[in-house]
Amino acid sequence: MSDTTNTWLARYQFYRRAAEIGFWVLVLTIHMLFNSITTWIDLRNVAFVQPLIWELTSNLTVGLLIPALVAFERRFPLRWDTLHRHLPWHLAGTLVFCVVHVLVMMALRKAAYASVGASYNVGNWASVFAYEYLKDVRSYVLILGALVSYRLLLLRLQGEARVLDAPEAAEGSAPVAATTTRPERFLVRKLRKEFLIAANDIEWLQAQGNYVGIHVNGHDYLLRSTLADFLGQLDPARFAQVHRSFAVNLDRIAEIEPLDSGDARLRMKDGSLVACSRRYRDALGSR
Repeated sequence: MSDTTNTWLARYQFYRRAAEIGFWVLVLTIHMLFNSITTWIDLRNVAFVQPLIWELTSNLTVGLLIPALVAFERRFPLRWDTLHRHLPWHLAGTLVFCVVHVLVMMALRKAAYASVGASYNVGNWASVFAYEYLKDVRSYVLILGALVSYRLLLLRLQGEARVLDAPEAAEGSAPVAATTTRPERFLVRKLRKEFLIAANDIEWLQAQGNYVGIHVNGHDYLLRSTLADFLGQLDPARFAQVHRSFAVNLDRIAEIEPLDSGDARLRMKDGSLVACSRRYRDALGSR
């Protein structure tokens, strides 16, 4: 991994949420315009505003459903080891996705038509649901495919860490005593390379769905764990949770900036900022 790529990834984290939202806005807008134009060309005898309203209400509803689908996929991730357990949940999810999509979309269309003194005729609801379900399954799969591909891309670029296994006893010798469950080092795989990072070099941690983001010397790595479980393996005298999504290495805090809300902002020695909620601020001061 080149320094240029690492720098780009570090900068991208700051704009990540805006970039993810912008991606879906761009994709849905292009989809809306193309479908509106092709529908208008096929029908020929309707004003362009009608297919535009149809596609706008449909794509707007899909856009509103994407955050829920992201959260649902985090709860039931699609990986080879979980596919047999989670696939039935996603099959049921396509039905819920379609029902919500149709109901909200139709409500928006009726409101749009009513605003200009016209009425929108839904037609036969059974036929509408059957027709829309076939399209919604495709949309559901494409959205999931984009989410999984994006996650795999970030894992490849950021690297994925795992706790090193405890040493095995040599044949015929006494078992190695488990003196502690706290890992001292982590093995990181990144673009076919492997290297070690020390636990004490971790500056701060962030919960990211089914992963914990580990920030070390300006680099970010992901470890498959919850923040609470992983924090329980670290030295409590050195690491502390400061927010429901963040934990920090206390030795790496440069200063604490109180906020008017009662929360605080932690400025780390590497220059990064970490949120500290009021709930954890008092405990942080007592250490």
